[in-house]
Amino acid sequence: MEESGYTAVYVPDYVGHQHSSIIKSKVRTLRRWWNRLSRLQKSILFMLIMVVVIFCVILSSLSWVPEQNQNHHLPMSPLDLNHHDNIPNSHSLDAIISEPKSPVMNQAFQQEEPNTHREPADVVPQIQSNPWDDLPLAKDETDDKGSDNENVIVVPSQIAGLQPDFSDDTKGQFKVTTTIPITDNPPKPDLKNLIAEQTKENIRSIISLDPVIPLGPKKSKPKAVVPPESVIQKSTYISRLKFTGPENHRQKEVVAAFKHAWAGYRNYSWGKDHLQPISGRGQDWFGLGLTLVDSLDTLYIMDLKKEFYEARDWVEDKLSFDNSKNVNLFETTIRVMGGLLSAFHLSGDKMFLSKANELGSILFVGFKSPSGIPYSDIDMRTKKAHGPQWNPDSTTSEVSTIQLEFRDLSRLTGNPAFEHAAMNVSIILHKQNKNNGLVPIYISPKDGKLRSTAVITLGARGDSYYEYLLKQWIQTGKKIDFLRDDYLQAVEGMRDKLLRRTTLSNLTYLGELEGSGQAFRPKMDHLVCYLPGTLALGYYHGLPEWHLDLAKSLLHTCYLTYRLQPTGLAPEITYFRHEGDRSGDFYVKPNDAHNLLRPETVESLWYLHEITSDPMYQDWGWEIFESFMKYTRVEYGFTSINSVLDPRETRPRDMMESFFLAETLKYFYLLFSDRPLFDLKSVVFNTEAHPLPVYDS
Repeated sequence: MEESGYTAVYVPDYVGHQHSSIIKSKVRTLRRWWNRLSRLQKSILFMLIMVVVIFCVILSSLSWVPEQNQNHHLPMSPLDLNHHDNIPNSHSLDAIISEPKSPVMNQAFQQEEPNTHREPADVVPQIQSNPWDDLPLAKDETDDKGSDNENVIVVPSQIAGLQPDFSDDTKGQFKVTTTIPITDNPPKPDLKNLIAEQTKENIRSIISLDPVIPLGPKKSKPKAVVPPESVIQKSTYISRLKFTGPENHRQKEVVAAFKHAWAGYRNYSWGKDHLQPISGRGQDWFGLGLTLVDSLDTLYIMDLKKEFYEARDWVEDKLSFDNSKNVNLFETTIRVMGGLLSAFHLSGDKMFLSKANELGSILFVGFKSPSGIPYSDIDMRTKKAHGPQWNPDSTTSEVSTIQLEFRDLSRLTGNPAFEHAAMNVSIILHKQNKNNGLVPIYISPKDGKLRSTAVITLGARGDSYYEYLLKQWIQTGKKIDFLRDDYLQAVEGMRDKLLRRTTLSNLTYLGELEGSGQAFRPKMDHLVCYLPGTLALGYYHGLPEWHLDLAKSLLHTCYLTYRLQPTGLAPEITYFRHEGDRSGDFYVKPNDAHNLLRPETVESLWYLHEITSDPMYQDWGWEIFESFMKYTRVEYGFTSINSVLDPRETRPRDMMESFFLAETLKYFYLLFSDRPLFDLKSVVFNTEAHPLPVYDS
């Protein structure tokens, strides 16, 4: 065996990982408690501590310690390891120094710095033919298996505290230096001086005159792997945004409504997916704290920092992706991953990115289908994907409305596999045969073919396919032409195939095509009311002006579906009268009369106001907001209702969906602002109203 110029010392985890985690958690809790105290409270506490310290010092100076017993009071030497009950006596210092290292430790000792051979952040690594083969799934930090991925290193907890010394002449070698002399008879320290010095140090730490630390995020080690600084592409625009809270009466009313709903959620449903605001209970759909994660950026934008940081701590400590639930790929991506990514961009807290990366690695298995079209559901326990029991196909809008989020995750982590897999779906859809750019609502993950017999609609299961064609084009710096072209062709198809006007008032609406795209049905979901905002956004980015004209006329119809109902709230589905029917413009069937607190109309009102500066859209929005306050506000929050047709019998459903806080109230707040809070050339909102940055490519 060759002699080494260095001595490797193996220090095992004697206390145990679990006990260490408990101590760290308590320390973080104590630190947060201390930071929340005012200067006066700290001064009073300091005075009490000083009295106790002075008393102890006087008492200790009067105490007599026999000289022969002083060794019992000496602090234990760091090298004296025999005092631990779980360490055999045979583990002397010599034994520890000469103890052979495990293969895991050898690998860690020989590991060079992670960033030494990393490609620059602006260099896109080569994409493999099967992107899921390259994706590192999240691993437990106590895993002792080696990693094949160069960008992620999971350090065993036993050596997490050891720091390698990498110098030019000792590449890869591990070197431990110490200022403690290794002798057979170490000198005994002076007990009195030791106590005195320690007392002075304690007093100095207590009487620190640092200013009160504002309530903010905890500084703690992330639980999942966070990409290094060299990989993270910072969002310069979003990270510079400053939010100062409501500026006018309408915004203050929106914030008050949000705080009312948040108080109910915090008190009766904390950590659950949804709040039942009448019964005061929580309800789980995926078991991922949907309302909390979905609302993070709303809290930040409204400048509710105390609530934001409390929610932030829950995400770090409680959000887990190891439950036994089946989750929907689309809903989890837009709500949870989108919420985590936007919270990272706004706050700069890498913990959110760490969680998003961990979740993205799990959701990535959805793309492991024969065609590349993802399955709809993910089993969080087995980490396997499958289709729903009621239909082997996937929904077209769902598989095509995850690209913004996975692309942003790739740009932040430097792992192109996420973006590659999601973009592959858009390429597959681009190559499909369409009906004037319009697509049916189902697609097979087995063969990647659209189901031509399915309904063509801009409502449920079809809506956001068109939205993300435009927003992907914007997100990528308008560099991918086929996304723009597919969107333009689709808008032409909407005008030619789906656009109709009522006979009585000439209201514009968009119907559906059934029977392989041949039969027209004058039915429009409330979900379709997202389209005016999307059309206006396209016009803002240089697309034809008639898109804006169509947006205005369609939004007027959406507004009337609220205004003309007795409650001032729109139904889930509206049917329009056409072909000479002058008995009215539209009607509502009793089974379609429910209102789920949806955001689409308010979203479009915000886009139109941002782009045209017409205060009429703010006034329309205020009418709708007041109706929500009158008919959906209950004791613990806001509830969806079963009927908008009778103000005396709305029949509350006792359910507040996460999107009410994440989207509806957020868009109200943005709509009523006296000034633009976001630059629509620098940011793009995902379909769940989470702001993400626009990239140059």
